[in-house]
Amino acid sequence: MSLRVWLPAATGPLVLVAHGSRDPRAARANAALAAAVRRARPGTPVRLSFLDHAGPRPADVLLELEASGAARATLVPLLLTSAYHGRVDIPAALMDARAAGLRMPVALADVLGPVAGVPDPLLLAALHRRLLAATAAAGVWSPDAAPLDGVVLAAAGTRDAAARDTVETVARSLSVELGGVPCQVAYASAAAPTGDEAVAALRARGARHIAVSSYFLAPGLLHEAVVTAARSAGATILAEPLGGAPELARLVVARTATAREPVCDLAHAA
Repeated sequence: MSLRVWLPAATGPLVLVAHGSRDPRAARANAALAAAVRRARPGTPVRLSFLDHAGPRPADVLLELEASGAARATLVPLLLTSAYHGRVDIPAALMDARAAGLRMPVALADVLGPVAGVPDPLLLAALHRRLLAATAAAGVWSPDAAPLDGVVLAAAGTRDAAARDTVETVARSLSVELGGVPCQVAYASAAAPTGDEAVAALRARGARHIAVSSYFLAPGLLHEAVVTAARSAGATILAEPLGGAPELARLVVARTATAREPVCDLAHAA
């Protein structure tokens, strides 16, 4: 058994940690979120890093910050679930930095998705606003238009059942946020249902005017896969990924308030 000891939160510069993608649009969307965080927390240095594909890596950014005089920092995962990347890759990135000589305190914040099974209202507000913008652009809310009666919450997908449960929780909460409009999860990979299956499930419940809400921070291959599948089955309203939504930037700042520094792992026999 491993016992992790935590200290109160570090402060200092914020290091945002995104998944990374070969798609240059993803880097631009993450950069837009970093810029929104700078506007939400003026005076605080905000650096962007990536776990894969694009650089720089979190460990490199932390070492550069320390070399430039930073006394502490906080890592904030730009992730919507606490699946493998959140549970393993980001702590490993901090360990890599320690192995390379990092000495300053570094706190780890929670992911942007639900914590303890509860979606933050700022996350729901960002999803809602993106969906309203898409429906307004399509004229759905005009007096002579048919009302929206179904929403597909499009997500990347994971084999982690607990992480999928949090996506389902967001779908239920978004349904409430939308006044009871049915909301069905769809995944791009690793889990069912697919985008077209989610649309079919909503149609079986009587929905005819279906939108896609993007539970993605940035566009990319997975986003395109699930959205294309939903559109092929008849979804007509397509919300943009969350990107630099101001609500999401405020959520990043809020996550720093509960960030904690892991100071050691004590191994014990089971």
